[in-house]
Amino acid sequence: MKAWISSTVMTVALLGMAAGVEAKSISRIIAEMGLSPADFEVLSATSAAMLAGSTPRVGEESTWVNDATGSKGTIRVRDVRDNCVHLQHFIQPEGAEQSREVRTRRCRDAGGNWILTP
Repeated sequence: MKAWISSTVMTVALLGMAAGVEAKSISRIIAEMGLSPADFEVLSATSAAMLAGSTPRVGEESTWVNDATGSKGTIRVRDVRDNCVHLQHFIQPEGAEQSREVRTRRCRDAGGNWILTP
């Protein structure tokens, strides 16, 4: 359940980042990024793992690969400030020649949980 909520929150944040996005479904946004729902789950799990334990450091990176689809990516910590971590995602969907960049931000709530924020 927690993984599903994390994925949903990340999707909503990505929705807010896309220019000109109006009322598109979550599945459509993921598809437009070139990712399958399974790819998105791997990306979300990698992001969560980076934030488990201590606060990550600027420049820290993690890579992910979905062996089932061939999609892959790298997540880099761009900035850490004010109890928030700014992540830079380089996503290369299966069959794509170049990666796409998406930026997200997660901040710690009072309980110490990392919450995806706009």
